[in-house]
Amino acid sequence: MHYDPIKKSLGNVFNRSPYLRILFYKLLDVLLLRTWHIHRELRKWRKTAPEKAHILDAGSGFGQYSYHMSKFSDKYCLLGVDVKDDQVAECNELFRALGKQHAFFKVADLTKFRKENAFDLVLCVDVMEHILEDVDVLTNFYASMKEGGTLIISTPSDQGGSDAHDEEDGSFIEEHVRNGYGMQEMKDKLALAGFKKKKLHYSYGTPGQISWRLSMSIPMRLLNISRAFFILLPFYYLVVMPFSVILNFIDSHTAHRTGTGLIVIATK
Repeated sequence: MHYDPIKKSLGNVFNRSPYLRILFYKLLDVLLLRTWHIHRELRKWRKTAPEKAHILDAGSGFGQYSYHMSKFSDKYCLLGVDVKDDQVAECNELFRALGKQHAFFKVADLTKFRKENAFDLVLCVDVMEHILEDVDVLTNFYASMKEGGTLIISTPSDQGGSDAHDEEDGSFIEEHVRNGYGMQEMKDKLALAGFKKKKLHYSYGTPGQISWRLSMSIPMRLLNISRAFFILLPFYYLVVMPFSVILNFIDSHTAHRTGTGLIVIATK
């Protein structure tokens, strides 16, 4: 399934005003399970974060994570980078309209982007599975982090991530260059990049997989057939959202022996 055209259509709907865009962010916060896991890791990071932290949102996309982190403190300096110039322009326009002068966005290729010893936190959510030269990206992250800085990654795992359960299965999202990472594979690549301190755990256990199918997989497949299904989405989510919220809460507060997602925490 081609995901980018659907994302573009969603962006066109919610870019009509800053208030609609913020509403869009809030909906993503509720529906996307990875957001529950990332917000939980960010709460942990904030407990020991520097007063004037510098943050890199690596692959900032719509800007929902940048918006969330921009509310932590006006003393933080936040940079979001993405390869899509239209999304970068939209984020800069939105954040200027909201008066968030401490957050900026620029077009950059993560395989080449490096800013030596600049960031206390690098956040990379559902990006690595799109990039073939992943070790180059991890190496750039390591070089760009301050000593003691933290890297947080969310990415599909090889335990059925991208809705691929066999070697012959294609990814649910055709823009992915890999279906998911094995835990040892990710540890090895982090080590190649220079990271010595790393902690990994699975997300999207059984509750999360059910929630993902209800809140993401089914709607996206319908929209891939026809954009006319946009009309039905509000009614669909009125029914589905309460179940998804409960399942997302359970998944993000449970340790999983396996799962279709992988959360990575690495320290320089």
